[in-house]
Amino acid sequence: MQTAALIKSYIYVISSSLLYPVLVLLAFLTFWIVVCAGSLFSEWVGRHRIVNRFDVDGPDLFFEPDHARYTTHRVSRYVSRLKGLLEKSGGASSLEVERLLQETTRQLFLSLDVFRLVVRVGPGLGLIGTLIPMGTGLAALGQGDLSMLSSELVIAFTTTVVGLAVGLCAYFFLVVKNRWADEDLLNMEVATEALAGAPKSHLVIGSPEHGLPEGLGSPSGEAA
Repeated sequence: MQTAALIKSYIYVISSSLLYPVLVLLAFLTFWIVVCAGSLFSEWVGRHRIVNRFDVDGPDLFFEPDHARYTTHRVSRYVSRLKGLLEKSGGASSLEVERLLQETTRQLFLSLDVFRLVVRVGPGLGLIGTLIPMGTGLAALGQGDLSMLSSELVIAFTTTVVGLAVGLCAYFFLVVKNRWADEDLLNMEVATEALAGAPKSHLVIGSPEHGLPEGLGSPSGEAA
């Protein structure tokens, strides 16, 4: 019996000690949501200010010096890195171009992992913040302390609301940013196909003999 009571007391102490860290984390997540909302709005404004010339010029748009005016910052940075890779001395192999694209894609979707995490963590913290005060409130109810019961129930329900709100906002941000990431990835792939297969008149890459990196420029992987 003493062992069981000791275990119950130990679990109760651990559970009670988690309340304030959970409240701090929820407060931090609400601040983080506000910051992300501002960032999302800023990116939305920036994307709607971009002049859409891709439907008219097609892939040739990426050969223009001012291509950054017609693409997002993420795509323009990738195009600049790709051009620097292709214009380096000795040219760039298809493996190097593919590695650049894959690494950029990996970093692009890794930036969304924090939103996927908050989608699950927010409601989980809200549930923990609900159950801990409920236990204390029920203990107070058994002793007839209704004032303590009411205060604990307020904490329980508010943490639930905050946790669910954080999760819903994070899910909304995830959906929007995932759609934007797919659009940027599509433009990056188009830019890679256009620039990596460009002739010398557009972009000087590859060996002096062929002007194209090995593995790019023809389906067979041989220089045209």
